[in-house]
Amino acid sequence: MAKPNYSFEKRQRELARKKKKEEKKLQKARAQEAPGEESAPAAGADEPAAS
Repeated sequence: MAKPNYSFEKRQRELARKKKKEEKKLQKARAQEAPGEESAPAAGADEPAAS
């Protein structure tokens, strides 16, 4: 069996974290740009889950 590549996994986590941080920064910038408008909730967030 192959040995796990922990360096690769760590790099992927760092990239994901960086991307998430950048998206948050952009959302905050948009919110300050248009203070009267709230960002729309995620699609389907206000609908109850089907059983």
